[in-house]
Amino acid sequence: MRLGLCMVLLVAASSAHAQVDLVGEWRGIRHEDQIERGPGPEIGDFTGLPLNEAGRRRGLSWSASLLTVPEHQCSPHPANYAAMHGNLRIWKEVDPQSLDTVAWHLLHESYNRFRVVYMDGRPHPGDDERHTWQGFSTGRWVGNALEITTTDMKESRIRRNGVEHSDEAVLVEFLTRHGDILTFISILDDPHSLEEPYIHTRNFALDTNQTMRPYPCRGTVEIDRPRGQVPHFLPGENTYAEEFRNNHGIPREAALGGAATTLPEYRERLRELLNSGEAQ
Repeated sequence: MRLGLCMVLLVAASSAHAQVDLVGEWRGIRHEDQIERGPGPEIGDFTGLPLNEAGRRRGLSWSASLLTVPEHQCSPHPANYAAMHGNLRIWKEVDPQSLDTVAWHLLHESYNRFRVVYMDGRPHPGDDERHTWQGFSTGRWVGNALEITTTDMKESRIRRNGVEHSDEAVLVEFLTRHGDILTFISILDDPHSLEEPYIHTRNFALDTNQTMRPYPCRGTVEIDRPRGQVPHFLPGENTYAEEFRNNHGIPREAALGGAATTLPEYRERLRELLNSGEAQ
């Protein structure tokens, strides 16, 4: 239902003349989802995520100490999450003979991640091909929006507190411009961690004076631990996840997410839980 509504809003025309110019320097609008764009969400905060039981269990097994392991210190944000952080540069690659746009290039300032969106109709790789952090992306114009489909992503974060998608996730984005505002509509589908596709939006403002900064990163040993040890929690042992709901008075059911919790109708259920004292 919600996916269909997104399509109706985007598909106003289908001719090539409806294409918009996405080229430019784009600054992230920080007031939107500041927690995601700044310090990161609290441990155990899965609100607004349509997690299934497997995705929820994986999130609860995550330990923040994992970020001290050298192999994880420089893990970049994946395609689905990179748009939440830093600024953005977009340019297009044009065929010198036909002048057709053969690819769009996106540079996310966070971790300096480059994405290529191929426009020449090439197929996506097979399931056994090499997966990368940014995946393999192809695009087409749908009205005045660039539809980007990304596959072959490594398993990585949906939210920076242990919620992750699998390497079989598929990301569909609609990228469009209204004046000096650039909008991403992202639809992440992953049956291994989500009950239904996760839909969110991110906005950027045109900034002609923007300077993209380099993002060097080198892992280092911060804590001496036995070789091969990976920080984690076994089921039921993550007490930090309880701190989030207790500190904010949020019922456990709502804090742990799920498709039902993302709908406006869930407010009635939330009132029932609060009146029953479940959040105490």
